[in-house]
Amino acid sequence: MLSKNTICLWYDGDALDAASFYARTFPDSAVGAVHHAPGDYPAGKQGDVLMVEFTVAGIPCLGLNGGPGMPHSEAFSFQIATDDQAETDRLWQAIIDNGGQASACGWCRDRWGLSWQITPRALIAAVTDPDPAAAKRAFEAMMDMTRIDIAAIEAARLGH
Repeated sequence: MLSKNTICLWYDGDALDAASFYARTFPDSAVGAVHHAPGDYPAGKQGDVLMVEFTVAGIPCLGLNGGPGMPHSEAFSFQIATDDQAETDRLWQAIIDNGGQASACGWCRDRWGLSWQITPRALIAAVTDPDPAAAKRAFEAMMDMTRIDIAAIEAARLGH
């Protein structure tokens, strides 16, 4: 890895599966080197996949097959900015259809327990609108959503 800072994500033996899914799903994503354990370790045996180098939307990551001891939490998430409803729906649905779970306000969790925010750029623009009333309406609309509906956010922003 060439990056000085890499996100290390802990998996329970399926880091390669996760990295492969991310590479198929998100633009500017790929699986890099796969490293096998040089000896036995608490969560695996010599020769098992120990680490997987990959990128998610241009961010360098390392998947570590460390075992069941460290589950993911919503304290860490990837936030993926989307340009339109079609991209928002495609990415959201890819995660959900691959064993993930929907959550509130554009958040979802993949089948490995990693949290994702599928966030339309229009949502960010709406909740940071210089008009405080417009921003509040958009924010309140978002609070009632799971997957973000850009048309509903824009309607709330405009007061419709």
